[in-house]
Amino acid sequence: VKPSSHTFLTLKYAQIRSNTKRNTQPARFKHFTLYGYWRSSSSWRVRTKLAASNITYKTVSKHLVKGEQKEGEYAASVNGMRQVPSLQFYDEHKKETVTLTQSLAIIKFLSRAYPGTLEPSDPVDVGFVEMIAEIINSGIQPLQNFSTCKEITQGSKEAMNGREWGAGKIKVGLDELERLVSARYAGGEAESNSDFCTGPGTSPTVADVCLVPQLYNARRFNVKVEDYPSLLRVEKACREHEWFKASHPDMQPDAVVAAPAPAAAEPLPPDMQPD
Repeated sequence: VKPSSHTFLTLKYAQIRSNTKRNTQPARFKHFTLYGYWRSSSSWRVRTKLAASNITYKTVSKHLVKGEQKEGEYAASVNGMRQVPSLQFYDEHKKETVTLTQSLAIIKFLSRAYPGTLEPSDPVDVGFVEMIAEIINSGIQPLQNFSTCKEITQGSKEAMNGREWGAGKIKVGLDELERLVSARYAGGEAESNSDFCTGPGTSPTVADVCLVPQLYNARRFNVKVEDYPSLLRVEKACREHEWFKASHPDMQPDAVVAAPAPAAAEPLPPDMQPD
């Protein structure tokens, strides 16, 4: 990647961040630090929620392919699961530093501390959104992680291709997501920039926050995303939204490439594996 390209992305990221109205953060919570990795889908989810809540935070990168999340103080006292993301902040009331892990748990905390975004008001929509998020978080993402695919390939002594296995699991999950989301668009409404998982004319929710990174990963596994028109409709609307622009991997300080995802015929380099 040419230095000028990365500089452009960094400046563009800074511009998006600076143009976003900052949250007048409650005095109780201060000094947010997000430990993550630019291409980690779980980190991406949290970044989108932080953008939605207008929270200023420091980024500390943990390079997953190099195994930095398994080393030193981070593994010993920040995240014993040796994963990302982790969110640290200071609690002024309790006079202590708090560490939270697991993307959906972090998002739920932020929604309670800074309410008003990513949460629908209708209880049926709440259940729908949480169902979509959990299909991705529990039913797809762990099965296509770099570590999982590597274990399958090595554990089977290469009798199985872990990456192909992971792609199959992604397809099963996206098939179900397409079925669920398409039902919300059965009325034949024209496309707009407010087409999100809960239906036309709605606002982004945690379902969208989880879906966008998963579609990104699906492309990296050469899954035919064209088979999922309703999901692509939602993704298109998200791409135009400032929260998703600011949280995109290529806009992060630790991003190492500015190129688009590889074409279907191209192999996936080890250092580009999602997690």
